Amino acid sequence: MGLPKVIGTEVEYGIAVRNSPDFNPVMGSSTLINSYAGERARIQWSFDEESPGRDARGFGYEDALPSELDSGLVNVVLTNGARLYVDHAHPEYSTPECSDTRQAALHDKAGEVVMARAVARTRQLMPDDERMFIHKNNSDGKGNSYGAHENYLIARDIPFGSVIRHMTGFFVTRQIFTGSGKIGSENGRGDVDFQITQRGDFFEEEVGLETTLKRPIINTRDEPHADSAKYRRLHVIIGDATRAEHQTYLKLGSAALLLDALEDGALVEPLSLANPVPAITAVSHDPTLQTTLKLEDGRSITALEAQWQYLEWAKKYVDGGAVEPTYSEVIELWESILTDLEIDPRRAADRLDWAAKLVLFEGYINRDGLEWDDPKLRMLDLQYHDVDPEKGLYDRLVAAGRMARLFSDDEIESAVNGPPEGTRAYFRGRCVEKYRDALVAANWDSLVFDVGGEALKRVPMMEPLRGSKELVGDLIDQAESAGELLQLLGGE
Repeated sequence: MGLPKVIGTEVEYGIAVRNSPDFNPVMGSSTLINSYAGERARIQWSFDEESPGRDARGFGYEDALPSELDSGLVNVVLTNGARLYVDHAHPEYSTPECSDTRQAALHDKAGEVVMARAVARTRQLMPDDERMFIHKNNSDGKGNSYGAHENYLIARDIPFGSVIRHMTGFFVTRQIFTGSGKIGSENGRGDVDFQITQRGDFFEEEVGLETTLKRPIINTRDEPHADSAKYRRLHVIIGDATRAEHQTYLKLGSAALLLDALEDGALVEPLSLANPVPAITAVSHDPTLQTTLKLEDGRSITALEAQWQYLEWAKKYVDGGAVEPTYSEVIELWESILTDLEIDPRRAADRLDWAAKLVLFEGYINRDGLEWDDPKLRMLDLQYHDVDPEKGLYDRLVAAGRMARLFSDDEIESAVNGPPEGTRAYFRGRCVEKYRDALVAANWDSLVFDVGGEALKRVPMMEPLRGSKELVGDLIDQAESAGELLQLLGGE
């Protein structure tokens, strides 16, 4: 069987302040994070074991360090095991590591609640005539794009070339169910009234290390945050920040499922696109889903047809004995979404952000006689992503029963406050909850404690599936202090 998938997301949120001409996004993001009133520990983020410059192709800069904006000077770790910090002048929420796709989608949704509560608290500190807005989107409409990244743990012994061959076509064509929709185009792409994705106009390479310039379909950052001899973290940057719960679930679940099938040797010859980069824009710019893409073997195929093929392979893999408990549910959702998209994309408006926007905007156009470039539609486009539950159009659609829910409010609240139980995030979150005064620093694969001795104590966590509730829950319950915990763990 494929390596158990450990999954997480990293979402950079858009930030703006009304009536503040001197607004500094770095300072604003810092204020936002420091204002969050939830349970957390403000501690240094340790970069000792990180290597963002290492390339999966065998070259790069092993010792490259994050820029000053990524240095973790404004950084908190939450009791759910997540990280909340400033990244590239944006507030970013990185979910805890999750051991199944439904759980990962739930914790991605929890990030929206964290941001909503942080901005509500920040507004209380601002002058009455100013107002901060936080959007879970990917574009400011002025040529700037910011990321919504996915992370999947895969086996080191899978040749990276196989990942490139099999996943490139999948990532290009999955836009039809991962896009969050956008009015117009950017980055010098051709004019379009409405497109499927927010990120599609910003990709320029097939394979590469960059994430902010010359963005590639397959990102080669080789930074596993785990035992590098055993694991690789596939860092996926081609995807939108999604608010629709079923959409996020399908985005993560379908990719994890195909990666499992790849590791098991269950994928046949890949669907190799002749021109993958321009195909991204071609798919995104056609909400009718009729555009055909050339394959290397000379055939032509639509993105929808490609996804039916990927679904067929995935179904055969699951029917053959894939044991991940959520995969059957992912297959069912995948098939229902493709079926509705094939009949009419508007039928998926209760589960896909871009389809929901299309129906909403067409309603305004027909009712008020608007053109697609009307400023009112652009305002609504942005307002859809506002995380304020009183203002965001997505939340209003949910309240009106027009968006399907996957998670209950209680489930989301539990994920806001508590960690997933099946990964090392459980150990991290519980330590933040119980021993925060002794925590000095953290990163994904270690915690650093000050227990009063001559030296700080680092607890390595190189195995993502260790540190679970099953393995350490009783120890944390027993230990009244960090020092006692280290003794129970076998430390000095």
